[in-house]
Amino acid sequence: MSDGSPGVRCSVPVSSGTTVYLEVGRSRAFACAVEWPGWSRAARGEEAALQALLDYVPRYARVVRRAGMSLDPVEPLLVVETAAGTATTDFGAPDVVTEADRRPLDAAAATRIVRLLDAAWAELDEVAAGAPAELRKGPRGGGRDRDAVVDHVVEAERSYARKLGVRLTAAEWRDGHVALLRERLRQALLGAADAPLETGWPPRYLARRTAWHVLDHAWEIEDRSR
Repeated sequence: MSDGSPGVRCSVPVSSGTTVYLEVGRSRAFACAVEWPGWSRAARGEEAALQALLDYVPRYARVVRRAGMSLDPVEPLLVVETAAGTATTDFGAPDVVTEADRRPLDAAAATRIVRLLDAAWAELDEVAAGAPAELRKGPRGGGRDRDAVVDHVVEAERSYARKLGVRLTAAEWRDGHVALLRERLRQALLGAADAPLETGWPPRYLARRTAWHVLDHAWEIEDRSR
């Protein structure tokens, strides 16, 4: 592959029309599909991150099918943007708002993003429902168990939601809990097509970061259930 500059084609095949950006930290790089929230993988270096993205095509395609869409791996990846990562990138989370994230969000794009986010939530729910309460530990005995992983995802979503102006009162959280939080997130994303926020995270980034976190932990639960 070339030096990773915008517009460079990679030598590895993936789905038609798939554009990706690279977020490159000092010790870790993320490859993220621009138009497919949640399809983001990290590795030690750009080439390895792009390969990891390819390796997860079957898993992400399952999510896409839940959303009533399709993902057909037939053409090369196209790297359209490379961004300098942060300490959070090296820690293991995509942390950079790219130029692609700042594009205006029309009604059709907002609806598509919400469908994919719903599919990611459904994937986590199904994987968690079929997993044992105690997950296989790592080589050093670490790692959260199933319910703790799910709780961690939800708490992160509460934090992310504030970046889009979504907050629940204590009573709303008690009575509506996760379902109300996610409904408010849906409505905020759909409403952003008409009235984009001037502060906080851009809606596209919010959806991408949330979907990545949901699926990263769904796949962790899946892997640690084996």
